[in-house]
Amino acid sequence: MGFRLPRIVTAKQSLQRSSSTGNGASPKAVDVPKGYFAVYIGEEQKKRFVIPLSYLNQPSFQDLLSQAEEEFGYNHPMGGITIPCNEAYFLDLTRSLNDS
Repeated sequence: MGFRLPRIVTAKQSLQRSSSTGNGASPKAVDVPKGYFAVYIGEEQKKRFVIPLSYLNQPSFQDLLSQAEEEFGYNHPMGGITIPCNEAYFLDLTRSLNDS
């Protein structure tokens, strides 16, 4: 049985999008605050999102991770996990995770 921690950050703060550097190098790990991790979303143009670790416990997010594993394996040269879905779907999913 899980437990819920009180929300400390607002939904807007919990999902942060940042652009990757233009030369293909991944931003430094310092860009990712403690308790968060970076993922890259998009089918053609990848966008970097910094999301809370708590998403890892959610079945809907675990489904995305399974898709990423099937498509990319465990090799993610961009420095974060690349998830093969479109940005609109990902934003809808994260909104629902923030609301629950």
